Amino acid sequence: MSVLVIAEHENGVLKPETAKVVSAAVKIGSQVDVLVAGHNVAGAADAVASIAGVSVVKLVDNANFEHQLAESTADLIVELAGGYSHILASASTTGKNILPRVAALLDKSQISEIVDVIDADTFKRPIYAGNAIATVKSLESQKIITVRASAFDAAGEQGPVAVEALSNENANTLSSFVGVEQTESERPELTAAPVIISGGRGMQNGDNFALLNGVADKLGAAIGASRAAVDAGFVPNDMQVGQTGKIVAPDLYIAVGISGAIQHLAGMKDSKVIVAINKDPEAPIFQVADYGLVADLFDVLPELEQAL
Repeated sequence: MSVLVIAEHENGVLKPETAKVVSAAVKIGSQVDVLVAGHNVAGAADAVASIAGVSVVKLVDNANFEHQLAESTADLIVELAGGYSHILASASTTGKNILPRVAALLDKSQISEIVDVIDADTFKRPIYAGNAIATVKSLESQKIITVRASAFDAAGEQGPVAVEALSNENANTLSSFVGVEQTESERPELTAAPVIISGGRGMQNGDNFALLNGVADKLGAAIGASRAAVDAGFVPNDMQVGQTGKIVAPDLYIAVGISGAIQHLAGMKDSKVIVAINKDPEAPIFQVADYGLVADLFDVLPELEQAL
């Protein structure tokens, strides 16, 4: 089985999701090639070459792919798809944008957000907001798959393999890059952070989210939020953790003033250690927490910061 993995990168820097998708790919086949498409991404390609399990890195370094627009990137993947039984990408914003287009162009059914590989045809994926895991078997001759990276450990390192430079000047003109507006933060990105502290409706307002800053600074943590806090306008939606937000699985997740609705649990319950702080002893969050503290967050957060 030959597998093509689509590398995840930003501004020429490889994202950790790629090594996790490679881990899933290795469970499928022994030949794992990785496509790095972008502009000025030679450094990312070199980083991919050292990921354990990678056989060959295919590098397309061209200004036409600088912003990884879905139309052009999907066309490129389809051109390369012929020799592969499986095509994998992370179930990130980028992967979810590109791979469904690839599946449509190849006239194949996509399998979304797998969390385990049983064999080359059979996979596990969450359904019902993560409350059940479906085992699905695909009879497609070519399988298009997005991978929930948080469910897989990152592949280790190996001696660098060959980087094969491909020339591709084709650009799909259906879309063009206009600009990007994003929140600037010195904190780690939510989906990659090893420690996350999140606030919920119990924070009462957006100003009180500043109480999380001290603890986050001491732990080098990213700051997230529940959907209830986002919907209430406390914080912007790029901080949302949950089924309709960002799926995370850090080493440590601290939930502050979060009741634990199904939507939120679906996005963080795979965290290695979960700590819950809530004054309601019946809050559902305590059912998944490794450590629970029934207390008023406004008393606990300053004490926790001081202790740290």
